[in-house]
Amino acid sequence: GQDFVLFRDEQGRYGMLDRDCPHRGADLAFGRLEDGGLRCPFHGWLFDVTGQCLETPAEPEGSTMHTRIRQCSYPVTVRSGIVWAYVGAGAPPAFPDFDCFVAPDTHTFAFKGYIDSNWLQGLEIALDPAHASFLHRFARDEEPEASYGKPFRGTSANSGLPITKVLREYPRPQIDTEPTDYGFRIVSRRRIDDAKTHVRVTNLAFPHAFIIPMDEGMTISQWHVPIDDTSNYWYAIFTSFRGPVDKAQMRAQRLKLYALPDYKPRRNRANDWGFDPAEQRTLTYTGMGTDINAHDQWAIESQGPIQDRTREH
Repeated sequence: GQDFVLFRDEQGRYGMLDRDCPHRGADLAFGRLEDGGLRCPFHGWLFDVTGQCLETPAEPEGSTMHTRIRQCSYPVTVRSGIVWAYVGAGAPPAFPDFDCFVAPDTHTFAFKGYIDSNWLQGLEIALDPAHASFLHRFARDEEPEASYGKPFRGTSANSGLPITKVLREYPRPQIDTEPTDYGFRIVSRRRIDDAKTHVRVTNLAFPHAFIIPMDEGMTISQWHVPIDDTSNYWYAIFTSFRGPVDKAQMRAQRLKLYALPDYKPRRNRANDWGFDPAEQRTLTYTGMGTDINAHDQWAIESQGPIQDRTREH
C-alpha cells in the first residue's frame, strides 16, 4: 500500500522517496529533475536524494523553513542491473552472496515481467520441477547455437542431451526436498539409463527468491515481488559461468515479448496468451509460443487473480 518515486539526479545518484509531496500531497513522480534534485511542479519544492528539502520558493527571502522539512527516503543501491531499495527500519542488511551478486557486471543480465495474479502463484510454479516436462515441452530440439539466452533450450551438463529432450522423454522425476538455513532445496532426478541420471537443483531463498539452472552454463536468480494482492513483477538476473553475457541479444529477445515501460507481456489474458491450436498440434505442448515465460504466465493467471485453494487437490 506504499507508493514511492525513484529518480536519478544530475550527478547520477539514485533516490527513492515517498511519492506524495509533503507540501500539498501532489505526485512527485511527475516532478522535474533539476537544480540538484527532484522539484515538485505544483509549488517548486525541491528535494535531494536523501529527502532533504532544498528550496520552498513561495516562502519569504531568507526563510529557513526548508531546512526543517525532510521527505521520507529509503536507501538504494544498484546491483547486477537492478536498483534495490530497503524499506525497513534501521540499516539495510547485507546482500546475500548469490552468484548474481558476486559475479562481475559483464557476466549478468537483468530483466523483469508483469504477471496479473497473486505473487505466490508465480513463486510456486518456479519451484515446481514436474511441470516443465509438459508445460515447456517442445516437439523438436534446437541446435545449441540457436538456444542462447532461452531458458530450458540448451544442453544438459555432462550428458550433452538437449534439455527439451530430457524433459519430453523423462516426464516422471523423483523429487526430494530438504530444509536449509535460507529456505529449502528441491532435487529432481530423471533416470536416463543405468549410467546416467539428469539432476536438477532448485533453491528457495525465503520468502520469495529462487535460484535455478537455465542450462549448463547459466543460472537464473529470480524474485516475485507483489505490486498488490492480485499482481506482481518477476525480476530475474541471469548469471553466466562461461564468459560475458551477450546483453544486447538477451535484451532483444525479451523486447519481442514484453512492452516497455511497464514490462507488460505481449501474450496475455486479453489475447488468450497467443494460443494457436495448429502450433499446439505440431510444435509446442501449449500452443502459446516458444517463450517459457508465456507458458508459466498462462498457468499462473488462469488459476485466477487469487487461486481458490479450497478446490485444488
